[in-house]
Formats: sequence, C-alpha cells, structure tokens
Amino acid sequence: MTPSVIKLKVTDEDRRIAWLATAAVGLSLVDAAIPSPLPGVKPGLANIVTLVVLARYGWATAVWVSGLRVLAGSLLLGYFLAPGFFLSLTGTVFSLATLGLTRHLPARWFGPVSLSIFAAFAHIGGQLLLARLWLIPHDGVFLLTPIFSLAALVFGTINGLIATKLLNELPSQPEPSCA
Repeated sequence: MTPSVIKLKVTDEDRRIAWLATAAVGLSLVDAAIPSPLPGVKPGLANIVTLVVLARYGWATAVWVSGLRVLAGSLLLGYFLAPGFFLSLTGTVFSLATLGLTRHLPARWFGPVSLSIFAAFAHIGGQLLLARLWLIPHDGVFLLTPIFSLAALVFGTINGLIATKLLNELPSQPEPSCA
C-alpha cells in the first residue's frame, strides 16, 4: 500500500500573507529586544504592518497577518500559551475589532495615524481587562491606565506616522517575490 500524498495549492494571496506575517513577526522580535521600564510598555512595531495591510488588502488579510504574528511570535519568543501569549492575543483581538469598526469612518478625517491610536488604546484596554479578570484580581491594576494610555498615544502616533509614510512610498499593490 502506497502512502497518499496531499498537495496543497498555494495561492498568491497565501504567499502575500506569509510575507507580510514574516515582516510582522520580525518587527515583533525587534520589539521584544527593546528594553522597557515597565512590563507591557512596548512600541508595537508590528502594528505598522497591520496598518499597511489594512489599508492595502483589507481587514480579513490584516486579521490573518496579525493572528500569524501572535502565534509565530509567541513560539519564537517562548511564551506560547503562557500569560504573555494570552495578553498579546487579547490585545490583538481588541485592536482588530476596533480597526474593523473604525475603518468605516470617513478617510478624510481618519487615516492611519488616528486608526493606529484607536488600535493602540484598544490593545492596552484589552490587556488591562484580561489582566484584571485573570492575572491580578484587584482594581489596582487600573492605576496603570494613565501610564499605558500615554504609551498608547505616543506609540500609536509614531506607528501611524510610519505607516502613512510607507503607504505613500510603497507601490500600490506590491507582489511577493517567490522563487
């Protein structure tokens, strides 16, 4: 009896998502290497990729890229299924849900910078909520809100500005180059 071989058809969209997720994972690794004075305060560099993907390819592709980033990043950094994984996943889900809602706002007034700020606040809000419900069952965790809110505003603005610059400079529909 000969073992059967399953062949999966890989589409151009699959390749695009893989390349974009790779970029996001790489930026997550850079993010993890940056020292932080307070746990949880990170620039969120991978969110730049998410913003560009959202603008270029839509929300569904942004969800795929972000989900793969959280999964692969947690595996590479060694915290898969640890509290950090669930905090990251929760922040990402809240952020993506917010981007899903806010992407329908008028582009004239709401661009990558404002979307990035909304997403950063949603991300940290989701993480604080999960921390309160699961890890630190005391309302004192919310005393960190001003610090995290300032970080969300600063890093959300910076990431949004970088995403805007990339969107203005990159070709409108870059195709992945696969050998």
